[in-house]
Amino acid sequence: MSELHSQSIPNKLYFRIGEVSDIVGVKPYVLRYWESEFPDIKPSKSKSGQRLYKRRDVETLLAIKTLLYEERFTINGARKRLKDRIKNGKPSESVSHDHIDAYEENSISLDAAPVATPVTVKPVSTSPARSPVVSSPERVKVAASLSSEAAPDLSDRRKLLTKVRKDLETLLKLVREDI
Repeated sequence: MSELHSQSIPNKLYFRIGEVSDIVGVKPYVLRYWESEFPDIKPSKSKSGQRLYKRRDVETLLAIKTLLYEERFTINGARKRLKDRIKNGKPSESVSHDHIDAYEENSISLDAAPVATPVTVKPVSTSPARSPVVSSPERVKVAASLSSEAAPDLSDRRKLLTKVRKDLETLLKLVREDI
């Protein structure tokens, strides 16, 4: 961990969940969820049941936020990356200085957690004559590559998923036109 991180986080033994929420820039419910997903975050509890985070927990939470929100890792990917960094002796390599600086200037946004957008799905009747699903050789190749014994690396999977997403968007447009 760099000296800047040590100096930027307030010099305290324990931090309450509200303070950690302000430092990290996420809502308390996000912190509680991350506790359930990342075994390295283990806040102790006061007699009144208040979560008490140590400095190391705050640094780990900042690293998790960077991995999830800036580097766009999945929860599993972030968990693996943190595990690898701890094995290599670099637990908080990805902590962003911006989050700490913003907290110190009292300008941090508490609405940094992603918000789900509701989607309305209408039932569609598909008759064999008007089915929007079209089989193409390209789709067969994608399906074959997904089921092959040698798993593709993450960049190949990302490309395949992007292609599948575009195909699904095209199908959705076709379905909407039929309605």
